[in-house]
Amino acid sequence: MKLEIMPVLGIGDVTEGDDLAALIATAAPWLRDGDVLVVTSKIVSKAEGRLVDVPPTEGPERDAAREEVLAAETARPVARRGPTRIVQTHHGFVMASAGIDASNVDAARLVLLPKDPDASARGLRAALRERHGADVAVIVSDTMGRPWRNGLTDVALGVAGMDAIRDHRGEVDPYGNQLSITQMAVVDELAGAGELVKGKCDQVPVAVVRGYLNAVGPDDGPGATTLVRDAEMDLFSLGTAEARASGLRAAATLPESTPAATQDPASVADPVVVARAIAAVADVVAPGTVFSPVTDQGVRAELTARVPDWPTHATTMILCAPPEASGSAATLIRFGADLHRLRAALAAEGLPSSITSAPTDGATAALAL
Repeated sequence: MKLEIMPVLGIGDVTEGDDLAALIATAAPWLRDGDVLVVTSKIVSKAEGRLVDVPPTEGPERDAAREEVLAAETARPVARRGPTRIVQTHHGFVMASAGIDASNVDAARLVLLPKDPDASARGLRAALRERHGADVAVIVSDTMGRPWRNGLTDVALGVAGMDAIRDHRGEVDPYGNQLSITQMAVVDELAGAGELVKGKCDQVPVAVVRGYLNAVGPDDGPGATTLVRDAEMDLFSLGTAEARASGLRAAATLPESTPAATQDPASVADPVVVARAIAAVADVVAPGTVFSPVTDQGVRAELTARVPDWPTHATTMILCAPPEASGSAATLIRFGADLHRLRAALAAEGLPSSITSAPTDGATAALAL
């Protein structure tokens, strides 16, 4: 494969209502069928009128206006550090400031992302094919940061005329291994390649990658929405501070008992994991508070038979005693807080628990896991 990456020069400033297809076809009459057109989302947004007015001078009024715009473009906050906001947009993209941009635009305006980047890519592709005779694939790109990596790179927000992902699953490598998870985000790679000849300060908003495709797809394809990972599959859906806050909220609302349906009746809590949860709270509970896992199956069976409210699904018992078996009200209040600390630590380890009656005189309560 031989690739060429070529800038499209001479497009100039784009304003609301401009015909992007005509501007690109005029600046690049050399477009060929099968080329991949990488178009910076900013000129798509400008042509579509995705701009908002804000005070032009830096200060509280401009900051407040920008915050209002950011709130409107945000579907879900992800992380915040100082003035930096990482949010999920209504498109599903996770990016800084919802992609709102103040560069290469009048100081009194902000540029928003296109409303539907896939639709924008499809519309531009159709116009170039029908009015200018060039059957190309179109990628609408923007710049994003990446977790754990310094520096920015361009990625695809919208695409038409090719698949966003090259799926290698089911293929066999040269060593005879069947690939099971390899899916390459080729449109992101092409967007990054296009950025090499566009640049941020050269006012070159369009690039052409030639040689990757022999021909474009017969239809527009599913678009770049296939690149958006479902929230339930995202292992890093929150920033550190936000995940910690979410965990604290979950601990604060921990129910007193765990429904049997949430437990596997055949599962037995790993003693190592239970010990780790107890150790996690050892330095913050009241001195003398004792949490004692019952490890002997015979003893546990004997003790559970004495507990009228013992959950039938529970397989593990932890005896819990405050510093004084018949202590003051203050001691028992503190013990209740310490008991909750342990239950939160167990929940953090994936072990739901229920509070039950104490089966012996030496304990005030028991936890059923």
